[in-house]
Amino acid sequence: MHIGVDVGGTNTDAVLIDREQVIASTKSPTTEDVASGVISAISTVMGQSETAASDISSVMIGTTQFTNAFIEGKRLVPVATFRASLPATESLLPMADFPPHLVQEIGKVSYLVGGGYEFDGREIRPLDELAVAEAARDMKARGITSAAISGVFSPLNGSMERRISEIILNEAPGSHVALSSEIGRVGLIERENATIMNASLAALSKTVVNAFRTALDDLDFSCPFFISQNDGTLMTAEFAEKYPVLTFASGPTNSMRGAAFLSGVSDGIVIDIGGTTSDVGVLKDGFPRESAMSVDIGSVRTNFRMPDILAIGLGGGSLVREADQGVSVGPDSVALRLTEKALVFGGDTLTATDIAVAAGLAQIGDPDKVAQLDGKLVEAALDEIHSLLEDAVDKVKSSQGNVPVVLVGGGSILVDRDIKGASNLIRPENSGVANAIGAGLAQVGGEVDKIYSYEDVGRDAAMSQAKEEAIDRAVQAGSSRDSAQIMSVEEVPLAYLPGGAVRIKAKAVGDLALAGEMQ
Repeated sequence: MHIGVDVGGTNTDAVLIDREQVIASTKSPTTEDVASGVISAISTVMGQSETAASDISSVMIGTTQFTNAFIEGKRLVPVATFRASLPATESLLPMADFPPHLVQEIGKVSYLVGGGYEFDGREIRPLDELAVAEAARDMKARGITSAAISGVFSPLNGSMERRISEIILNEAPGSHVALSSEIGRVGLIERENATIMNASLAALSKTVVNAFRTALDDLDFSCPFFISQNDGTLMTAEFAEKYPVLTFASGPTNSMRGAAFLSGVSDGIVIDIGGTTSDVGVLKDGFPRESAMSVDIGSVRTNFRMPDILAIGLGGGSLVREADQGVSVGPDSVALRLTEKALVFGGDTLTATDIAVAAGLAQIGDPDKVAQLDGKLVEAALDEIHSLLEDAVDKVKSSQGNVPVVLVGGGSILVDRDIKGASNLIRPENSGVANAIGAGLAQVGGEVDKIYSYEDVGRDAAMSQAKEEAIDRAVQAGSSRDSAQIMSVEEVPLAYLPGGAVRIKAKAVGDLALAGEMQ
């Protein structure tokens, strides 16, 4: 039996899953200290099912707190960036594109030292270890305890980054270090940005993960717990503490994984309608399709894996307005204040939820308070809601023809008819807690993204090496080695580089390792 928990900005959802059956579920307010909200949610599902803590084999938690903290620029720590690159890259310093409010929180301390690699693994210059040691001492003198380490083409060979880490920890013991070769992909600036993000969350990651530990200890749980990643898989709590950025966008990802589980659809489109926005994404083999583009987070460009999600301003709290051009819905929303502002709750603002109640699609609040709404207005608003969703579905589809569409989220009450482009519209049971169910799906992932020279190593050896490394990373994240298998391999020839250069991306997924199998 597993427990899945999703800690959102507004609500904390929890579900109890026995093999492939949802036994109990709940939705409770997220609390300031996180732990008490998690305790409340888990206690509720345990009480509903009369299950003992000793019966639970693992707990999986999804959280948006790291994403929110970085975007808001709150609870971040100062970071020193070490880049092995000289004599290259002098013209573009670290954090060149960070917005002012993040620079104010993180600082702009950086050290460029001799080192780095060419695309084929040849050294640009040997690592200048004396310069690294001097920089580490300066970092310590400044009182900075978190370091982001990057290097030119370091995903091909992470040895220089690892050596920089050793020197920093020798000169400034107790420092937190983040290595770009373990976080991002090929592309120095975007990978470095993601590493700086990770380093800035060093203190918060310990606080949040410890809050989860405390909550589970208070409930007398002795089983391991895992954190959901943004590719639809899980990682150990220790791994999450070290790489909090891998949780970015895990909320929509969990909803998509939950939707696949509840509906049985492995290839299709998922629409997750919340209170403020709707997230629309594509399922491929039961996992969210990955974005092929660089992704901006808090106005900072990154290139680590992210789900390909289209967010539109449509939710249960979206404002409905009449104008000469017709009826508009969203993109602004009453959000958390739905129970104060919506007409059905005695407020003075017409929302999408009011439209759903007036149309008889939902029993929420006091239906008498929307009984006077013009029928033509209600119908026009519903038409606009469906038009927005149909446009979103059309944008995320990668081919012609209709595909299955799965509706999840509390706002799915807004949909009362078929959607163009959908071969069938599926509303699974327990769709309101699809995010917690997605978090509770017990699989762990790892991936590798590197450039290989086929002239030097040969295609078969390169493919084998990439697959083995992806499986190793899945095992590090908490998978059992026996169950880990390759889910996908992408091979992209790089015609602009010599030596038969090819970029290989491999992803491995496996089942959770039991306590005795942890490696």
